[in-house]
Amino acid sequence: MPLELVTIPCLTDNYAYLIRDEATGETALVDVPEAGPVLAELAARGWRLDKIFLTHHHHDHIQGTDALVQATGASVYGAQADAHRLPPLTRALSEGDEVTVGQSLGHVLDVSGHTLGHLAFVFPAAHLAFTADSLMAGGCGRLFEGSPATMWASLSKLAALSAQTLICSGHEYTTANLRFAATIEPENAALADRILQVAAARAAGLPTVPSLLSQELATNPFLRAKLPHVKASLGLAHASDAEVFAEMRARKDRF
Repeated sequence: MPLELVTIPCLTDNYAYLIRDEATGETALVDVPEAGPVLAELAARGWRLDKIFLTHHHHDHIQGTDALVQATGASVYGAQADAHRLPPLTRALSEGDEVTVGQSLGHVLDVSGHTLGHLAFVFPAAHLAFTADSLMAGGCGRLFEGSPATMWASLSKLAALSAQTLICSGHEYTTANLRFAATIEPENAALADRILQVAAARAAGLPTVPSLLSQELATNPFLRAKLPHVKASLGLAHASDAEVFAEMRARKDRF
């Protein structure tokens, strides 16, 4: 694998991710919920930090950025559309831009919905996608700013990636997300298996992220809004995919 991945628990239920190019030693971080755990991990591994990629402006994803920049001198990358709400950026990004970690090339996607200007960072050769609060393990982020149609379009971009992509999302929400998923597809055997796997992981104190996109496609209701049997189960057999997604998201908000 061209990139080494380290998942770092932060705050109460956030995750940050270190990615390191083994050939060059260049290391990047995706999101900074807090600086302390990241600095501890870097010190334990003897790594430097070169770049910080920010997905969106919410405080629990950026609040450690200034302290980490002061400690490491890392460059900061984030959305041009969100620059006014982010820490000072070394480079402002838009969909279609590219970033690098050593010899590995990453693509920038606009995955607005949870917020406007939310980015995802996709490294195809490494089969990694950093999706933060857009596509999440077993769910998706609440729609604070974007419309259901906007979020459905964003999720559809991510669903089109290689099924072997690891989805590196921003929170440990999987247990609650799958509990809701079971209300949408109670007969989904893959979902039932995943619920047991997640329960075992959490009982052992292990993260349930990242997750394979193939598993999300099989069990995450928000990626399955286009399926005829899912539409029918919601009483929306003839509705558009985005309308079904909107109903599903509204139910999750009340769940």
